Amino acid sequence: MKIISTTAAPAAIGPYSQAVICGNMVYASGQIPVDPATGAISAKDIGGQTEQVCRNIEGLLKAAGSDISKVVKTTCFLADMGHFSAFNEVYALHFTSRPARSCVAVKDIPKGCLVEIEVIAEL
Repeated sequence: MKIISTTAAPAAIGPYSQAVICGNMVYASGQIPVDPATGAISAKDIGGQTEQVCRNIEGLLKAAGSDISKVVKTTCFLADMGHFSAFNEVYALHFTSRPARSCVAVKDIPKGCLVEIEVIAEL
């Protein structure tokens, strides 16, 4: 197992790795819409937050030697299912390979975010 750590995605805010490589797969921890350059959440709406999450995922996968086209599974967490359609619009722009997906509403997401996405990708 190899631990991935990069400044292209937000630093872990707990006792976990940003991602790990095991075999020929990358298992990425959930990404929230924190701008890794500033440490801040600038977008207030679901579209902007989803865009930042996708950029974070892209940076993390690049650091691992993969990319978003190689994602085989996503798990998406929304603070409000009322955001589902707007979330899907941005998600579809990035996950064009149409990986398998679960999408659920949760009570809270760290830092009061509206969205969090975790991915599993091939190398």
